[in-house]
Amino acid sequence: MLEVKGLYKNFDGVQAVQDFSLKLEAGKVTSLIGPNGAGKTTVFNIATGFLNASKGEVLYQDKKILGATPWQIVRTGISRTFQNLRLFRKLTALENVLLGRQKQLGEKLLRALFTFSENSSEHRQNIEKAMQQLVFVGLEDKRNDLAENLSYGQQKLLSIACCLAAEPDLLMLDEPVSGVQPAMIEKIESVIRELIAKKKTVFLIEHDIDFVLRISDAVVVMDDGCKIAEGTPSAIQNKPEILEAYLS
Repeated sequence: MLEVKGLYKNFDGVQAVQDFSLKLEAGKVTSLIGPNGAGKTTVFNIATGFLNASKGEVLYQDKKILGATPWQIVRTGISRTFQNLRLFRKLTALENVLLGRQKQLGEKLLRALFTFSENSSEHRQNIEKAMQQLVFVGLEDKRNDLAENLSYGQQKLLSIACCLAAEPDLLMLDEPVSGVQPAMIEKIESVIRELIAKKKTVFLIEHDIDFVLRISDAVVVMDDGCKIAEGTPSAIQNKPEILEAYLS
C-alpha cells in the first residue's frame, strides 16, 4: 500500500534518514520502532508531506506522492496523528472531528457565504458521520466536551477519530499509546484491531514494546536514520540485542 524507496533527509549537514526503504502490506499493522532521534517521525513527516526529502521516493498505491502537500496526501487516502496531538483544545470533541471531514461545501468561499446552513443536508450528514467516528472510539458521551477537558487517553482516541473523519485507507499513528494508562492502552489496541477488521491499514510509531509485539504484523527497527532490522514480532523478539540496545 505504501512504499518508501531509498529515502534520505539531511538537516544542516546531519543525516537524519539514510537510505531508508520499506513496504507496507495492506490490511496489516506495521510498527516503526527505535530510540529517540532514530528518524522515525522524520519518515512519517516526509511520507505525509510535512517535510521534503533530500532524496528518495514515496509511493502510495503505486502513485508517487513525494512532494505533494499534506492536504493533497490526505485526499489520496492517508491520514495521521501527531505526538503532540494537534487538537483544537477550545473546540468540542464533535467539532474537532467535523474539521477532519474532507471536501465540505463550506471550504469554498462563495458556498460558505451564500449556501452554508446548520440545517443543510450536508451539515446534518457531516454531524452524523462525525458521531459515527466518536462512537467507534467510544467517545460519543464526550461529544460536547471541550478537547482540553478530556483525559490524555481520551485525547488520543479523539485524534484517531479525527483521522477517521477523512475516511482514509491508511492510518499513520505517531505514538498512539505513549503516556496513557493500561486500561486506555487496551481500548486503543481494541480500536486498532477493529480498524484492521474493517480492512484499514495501520502504520505506527511506538516505544511501548509490549504493545508493539502484541499488535503488529510486521516490525521495522531504526537507529541513526537507518533501518537495522525488519521482520515479524517473533523474529524481532528473538533478537535480544536489538531490544536491549534500542528499546531499553
